[in-house]
Amino acid sequence: MERAKPLPSRRRLLTGAALAAVPYALLPGVRAGARPPAVGYPPVDWQPASSSNFTESDRPRAHAVDRVIIHVAQERYSSTLATFQDPRQKVSAHYLVRSADGHVAQCVREADIAWHAGNWDYNTRSVGIEHEGWVDRPFYFTDALYKQSARLTAALCARYGIPRDREHIIGHRQVPGADHTDPGPVWDWTRYIRLVNFA
Repeated sequence: MERAKPLPSRRRLLTGAALAAVPYALLPGVRAGARPPAVGYPPVDWQPASSSNFTESDRPRAHAVDRVIIHVAQERYSSTLATFQDPRQKVSAHYLVRSADGHVAQCVREADIAWHAGNWDYNTRSVGIEHEGWVDRPFYFTDALYKQSARLTAALCARYGIPRDREHIIGHRQVPGADHTDPGPVWDWTRYIRLVNFA
């Protein structure tokens, strides 16, 4: 015959009820703003930006997405991630591509508005892809970086019906009011658009 288990104490029941009422994001080990990504591009590493560095939204319902904006970070991959995760920085991008191997990190859900373009209208309607490197150091623009970034851009274009051309896949410097020059003069746009169209 199985022995009857003792009933939980009143204190244990109240503690359990209190924990059930705590929002999941406040429990230890879960970062605020760390909502899981909604991706259609599988090979990404979820590295969430601080919730202080983007605006929650419900795109494309709340805002149509009709642009991909290409950035070059002027930083190393790890430093760029650290910047996006620092709540004091007030900057983020949806994706970050590493130079050496084309590894892709997602930092902001596509449904949310990343703060990458320096122009609110363009932020609301675009997906920002940041790339490790510097605008004047072409050795950062490796084959792996170009190929993986182009695959990501092609997937975004397919998902949102964005034409795969230079009018809709633009550099940060093309954003109205931008004071940035990225991706810079050594970024190979002809190669990149060709890769996007053949991805």
